[in-house]
Amino acid sequence: MKKYYKERFEVQRRVATKLASTMVVNEILERLRDEARNMVPTAMEACILMLDPDARKYTRPLQCALYDKPINCISCKRKRPAIQKAITMKKGVVMSNSEPVKRPDGGLVEIGPEAAIPIFVDNEILGIISVVSRPGTRFTRKDFYLIKDLSEIAGNAILAAKRHWEITQEKIGISQILTHLSPFVPQSVRRIVEEHPEMLTQDKESKEVSVLFLDLEGYTRLSASRSETEVNEIVEKMFSSFVDPIHRSGGDINETAGDGLMIIFKNDDAATNASNAVKAALDIHERNGAINRMFRGNFEPVSVNIGINSGVALVGMTTFKGSLDTRMTYTASGPVTNLAARLADYAKGGDIIIGEETKTMIEGLWPVFDRGLVQLKGIEKPLRVYSLLKGS
Repeated sequence: MKKYYKERFEVQRRVATKLASTMVVNEILERLRDEARNMVPTAMEACILMLDPDARKYTRPLQCALYDKPINCISCKRKRPAIQKAITMKKGVVMSNSEPVKRPDGGLVEIGPEAAIPIFVDNEILGIISVVSRPGTRFTRKDFYLIKDLSEIAGNAILAAKRHWEITQEKIGISQILTHLSPFVPQSVRRIVEEHPEMLTQDKESKEVSVLFLDLEGYTRLSASRSETEVNEIVEKMFSSFVDPIHRSGGDINETAGDGLMIIFKNDDAATNASNAVKAALDIHERNGAINRMFRGNFEPVSVNIGINSGVALVGMTTFKGSLDTRMTYTASGPVTNLAARLADYAKGGDIIIGEETKTMIEGLWPVFDRGLVQLKGIEKPLRVYSLLKGS
């Protein structure tokens, strides 16, 4: 095996580079197939047959080049002896004498040896890498190990892309629900248009703000056990109940941010902004608990995770131009906003996580619990964060 070390390392490095730029499952499958074709010199065709029962939801089958016209790989390969043997034995197999591939028109394609290597995820077969060689050739030991290495890379890459797709679908679902809140989003734009139309063309300005992000935890579990109508009703009721406490605390619902809300507190006084953001967060937490109690026994609780951060941000009008319409919002941008979003991502189980600046501004007004130094996604250095809730 030592003599293949360099070749295997090069393949792994090359494949990692190819896959780094995408999280789309079908692009990953195509790039893996191209790599399998290229690294086995005798290959006539390589396919990746997805065996995951959910595969049809997040990907489409590849098309086999052994036919005179594009054909679904699963329809031509799934029942082949090499594939069935690899599934049964749960390991890679090579068959030296393979039956010809039969086309729908009755024609036969002569092939040489056939390799089938399972793609495992958590000891379950997610798919099969199938490589057929030209007649009169053979697979070398190096070919077999390179394909096996590729199957291990494929498992991790496909699983990550599948999870990304699931999260994206969840965000799309909640975003559609949040469109019903459009009468409330954002009030600040309507006021600006009515009272100060000249601000529509002004540049953004630096301003002290507190930014609150909130999103749902448990939505996927809820969607799996309830109908779409029931889920929409519950989530819409939940988000609608947050509107009053947000406005009462002087916050502007700036964006329906995917699966949650972004709220800006931009009073002229920085400490007031922080205090108002905390008041809104605690009120939202209480409302969320009341709704979960209301539906107790009918569905699992859905938590609202909140992140708050304070500081100087660029605030002003932002225009989003699409193919169908143009939308304007009054938003805050910069590191302060980015960190607030990361704090919401870090929060779990309905926690309210605040940054150092917010903690300093509300010192003595509410109990604050140190959560220690944490590494937040997209933030280079660990930061100390705090919670407004005693439990972790």
